[in-house]
Amino acid sequence: MAEINNWDWDTKEKYIADINEWKKKFKAVREISISDDGERIAAVVENNDGRFTICNNGGVWEETFERLWKLKFNNENQLYSLAYRDYEWGVGIDNGMWEEKFDSIWNLTLTPDGKGAVANCKKDGTYGVVLNGNVWENRFADARNLAISPDGTKTASNVQTKSIKVADIFAFAEGIYSIAIDGNPWDRNFMSIWSFTFSSDSTKVAAEVMLDVGAFTIAVDGKPWDQVFGCVWEPIFKPGTHDVVAPVKRGATWTLAMNGKPIWGEFFQIWGQKYSPDGQKLAATVATEFTKWTIAVESNAWSRTWNETVLAPHFSPDSRRVAAIVKEDNRWTIAVDGIPWIETFDMIWDPVFSPNGDKVIAKAEKNKKYYIVVDGKIGKNGYDALWDPVFGPDGKKVLIKCIENGKYYRRIVPVNEI
Repeated sequence: MAEINNWDWDTKEKYIADINEWKKKFKAVREISISDDGERIAAVVENNDGRFTICNNGGVWEETFERLWKLKFNNENQLYSLAYRDYEWGVGIDNGMWEEKFDSIWNLTLTPDGKGAVANCKKDGTYGVVLNGNVWENRFADARNLAISPDGTKTASNVQTKSIKVADIFAFAEGIYSIAIDGNPWDRNFMSIWSFTFSSDSTKVAAEVMLDVGAFTIAVDGKPWDQVFGCVWEPIFKPGTHDVVAPVKRGATWTLAMNGKPIWGEFFQIWGQKYSPDGQKLAATVATEFTKWTIAVESNAWSRTWNETVLAPHFSPDSRRVAAIVKEDNRWTIAVDGIPWIETFDMIWDPVFSPNGDKVIAKAEKNKKYYIVVDGKIGKNGYDALWDPVFGPDGKKVLIKCIENGKYYRRIVPVNEI
């Protein structure tokens, strides 16, 4: 997210655009996207001739395309999109386009500094990654996902290094998948590879891998842990180190392991582990028993459990508190430090802590309207559409990006007036 200190935190309300007018003007309005600072709203619009273009704050691009999707504003409010025209895919930046064109392109992701973009691509029948218009020189038989290093200079993807015939189980068993970094694959192949991530210093990559049927572990820079498990989930690096932590299954139970060695107690299930901002605490979603989900911090589970799901934990900026989305009996809410909000919702989005960690807000849906919820209390106004709220630098104001009666507004509201 762009530097919020530079945003306008003084203007109470800005009327930006009338979406109802867009819907009258165009055959279809799709994929509405909002800039981080709320100053811009854009959508893919379909003309009467069946071609697509972008409407950005009411202004319409002259160029049209056969397909458009995946709109993303960077922190300079430039609008990225994936565009298809004349049998080629490309990446648009406002009215311009990257020079390179592709057979297909997906997973458009902004770089960590918010100024560039990266995506998976297929070009000339081979697969790889493109970063800011520069395509990997080495490409592969397949490449499905991507990760970008924290410094924004390196990209990685899980790739198929060998082309094999359909149903060639023997070649598959020998290992055809690896991780490629900037197009250079690890020296070792694996039977399969799933989620992967860079270390905080951008020098190493860890991935969950399958060595053989029923034999799973974590590999770092192509070297698997010595220990093998019945299953593993997505690894993370401990901030500021090269230590890797991942959920692992041993027998009928799960634990968290660091560099292959267990560091937590046993649970029925574990996933979604996260370190606190100061790097000193580790929290994860756990099941203490079947259908008993909760959060554990440093292996100590909250006493309260929920019977449907608990999503990944969120730490406060000062690392003191933990909040998570929870669901029970088909109702959603937020739990903070083990205590759920009394009010429940049809749907709820990620909790957002104030800068000092004292307050928690979230976007929620109830009876087909969207609300800002502050510490469990529903806001006074319901909206047709709403984007994630943002605390101001001092934590006393909240940026609300909303559509009300078909019109898009950017509002700055004191927390105690929501």
